[in-house]
Parts: sequence; structure tokens; C-alpha cells
Amino acid sequence: MEPLTPKQKQVLEFITARLDEGLPPSQQEMADHFGLVQNAAYQLVSYLRKKGYVIDTGGHRGLRLSPEYLAQRRETEGLPILGRVAAGTPILAEENIEGYMSVEKLFGRREGTFLLRVRGDSMVDEGIMDGDLVVVQGGSTIADGQIGIVLLDDEATVKRVSIQKDRIALKPANHKAGYKTRYIKRFDKNVRILGKVVGCVRTSVK
Repeated sequence: MEPLTPKQKQVLEFITARLDEGLPPSQQEMADHFGLVQNAAYQLVSYLRKKGYVIDTGGHRGLRLSPEYLAQRRETEGLPILGRVAAGTPILAEENIEGYMSVEKLFGRREGTFLLRVRGDSMVDEGIMDGDLVVVQGGSTIADGQIGIVLLDDEATVKRVSIQKDRIALKPANHKAGYKTRYIKRFDKNVRILGKVVGCVRTSVK
């Protein structure tokens, strides 16, 4: 990939940091952050696109890291962060990966381990908050009673998993909100276990 100027590198680092937080930046936010007019921010992003570091998926916050740059980061920068998981695509397909984070010294790095960004408050009593990154050891099986990631159609959910004879119970952990346990058929073709949760990374303190 073509080398970047110091300013282009700063803008790429800003975009990358925001994407790692799940907050794609707008061009106006980039301009405000660097004290530039919006047209100057647009030009810098254009250079990043031409050099192959970012792509624009459209819309006000459509910037994403390119597959080529993501592959380059993967070599040096840790475990992949999944913003979401779509049914029908491999877990670690590029379209599911929004960035990388180095946490191997804390949790180790086994083949198939990834980070998944948590959406919602259904597991707060287990210390897993909205916006956290859970460390997932990928696999299609899980022991009864472990916290795991289960893919239901095109939605990945974090729950404590109870394996029963002909069904799986997905138990939330938010007593205050009163969320109910969800029961699904054990061998439903639309249900897939993605792995067990082995750690949690807090990305912000509220």
C-alpha cells in the first residue's frame, strides 16, 4: 500500500480509533477534530481512499477500513473486532470485522478467538455492559451454564446458555429490567453457537 503523509496518517488513526469504538466519524467531525474546513477533510479522506486505506459505503457515516488495510492490521494488531455477525457468512469474514485490538497478553490468542461488541443491557448483572467487547473463543459447542454467543438468524446474542434435552435456554442477566429467558429448539437450522465468552473489555466508563 502507498505510504501516507503525516497528516494523512493522523486522519487514518482518528478514523480507525472511532471505528474501533463503533462510532464511524463524519467528515465534519474530522474537520472539527483537526481544526480544518470540511473541504480539507474531504480531500484527506479522498487521498486515503485512493491509496486503498478506507472505503466509503455511502451515507453520512459511511467510512470503513478497506479489506486490504484490515488484512495488514490483522498481521500486527491483535484479535478481530466483530461489530455484528450475519447469518450465512463465516464468522471472521471481512464484512463482519470492524477493526482489531491487541488483548492477547490478557486472554491469550487461540485460533478462532475474536472480540464481539455488545449491544444492549441484557447481561449487566454479569458485568457485561452495552458497548463492551467480549472475548470469544470460537467453537460450535459450549458447556452447559457457560456464557456464550449464539447466532439467531442474523443476530448474535450474548447469554448464559443452558443445554437441555431438546432445547436451549438463553438466560439474560438483568434483574432490574426483567428480561425473560428465551427457549429455542436445540437443532433449529437458524440457530448456531459461535463460541464461549472468556473475557470482557470495558471500552468506556459512564
